[in-house]
Amino acid sequence: MNAPNIKVKKKVIFSNLVDAFFIVVIVLCFYLQLPINSSRIVYIPQGGTNEIIAYLDQNNFDVNPFDGYMLHFFGYLQSGWLDIGKTKLSKGDFLYGLMNSKAALEDITLIPGETLYFFIEGIAKQLNLDPKKLELFYKQYAPYEEGVILANTYKIPKGISEKHLMYYLVNTSLKEHKKWAIKFLGEYDQKQWFRYVTIASIIQKESANVEEMPLVAAVIHNRLKLKMRLQMDGALNYGRFSHTKVTPEMIRNDTTSYNTYRYNGIPNAPVGSVSFKAIQAAIFPANVDYLYFVRNKNGTHSFSKTYKEHLNNFSQ
Repeated sequence: MNAPNIKVKKKVIFSNLVDAFFIVVIVLCFYLQLPINSSRIVYIPQGGTNEIIAYLDQNNFDVNPFDGYMLHFFGYLQSGWLDIGKTKLSKGDFLYGLMNSKAALEDITLIPGETLYFFIEGIAKQLNLDPKKLELFYKQYAPYEEGVILANTYKIPKGISEKHLMYYLVNTSLKEHKKWAIKFLGEYDQKQWFRYVTIASIIQKESANVEEMPLVAAVIHNRLKLKMRLQMDGALNYGRFSHTKVTPEMIRNDTTSYNTYRYNGIPNAPVGSVSFKAIQAAIFPANVDYLYFVRNKNGTHSFSKTYKEHLNNFSQ
């Protein structure tokens, strides 16, 4: 083959490569200008790019594996809360936001023993959100009417929607529930686990301090074994009655499963939020025979094995 032919072929190949390059650039520019919808606030879990793209896809964001390759090429994904800034934007702006945005955070706290009713009321005011929507989305994501969100302080981005906030709180807590269940019980059976959480929620309401929790747990377990009614005021401090003094009238009139004076066993759902210590006590109660306790003048409780001792403790 002579030299002129080789030069012609090289020019043709180079020309084809240039044409292909410009076609790719044009297609890429067109792709990056495609309009998409997004929530303004986006949560990115820790993990590899492919895992994150799969997570976003599962949560109804308009992404696909090709976007993963784009992110690999242009930079690195951040984790945590991102403020994309817009809800309607181009694919390019969205991908850029995933790599460069950060959201301003503020703390919200669920106090151990507090109920969902008051937690929602508080965060609705703090974050300027709709309490009815918060309740609606909690019910959509949570398997129980109460006690799923764990007592803790959570860092939440300003501008988050009711839907994304409840999705985050419920799913973050459920992951912790599963982790603790496997740690304590060796498996995660949701029904079995939330039975312990329900007991823990009563312990949380009744105990004067952390040291008392295993003792209160023992009273609950001992009464359940003997098929005695729990007869605990803390169980009636559910929902909007979290801060209400339990009266004889309330005990007579309340027909919910939270009324452990009226019904045997434990309520159908937790009474309120629980801490790690309360769950630990529910699973590992103190090895004592106590069946009764009453608040004493020191602000703690006096425990007893017999009803006669219990009556005597009332005067202490």
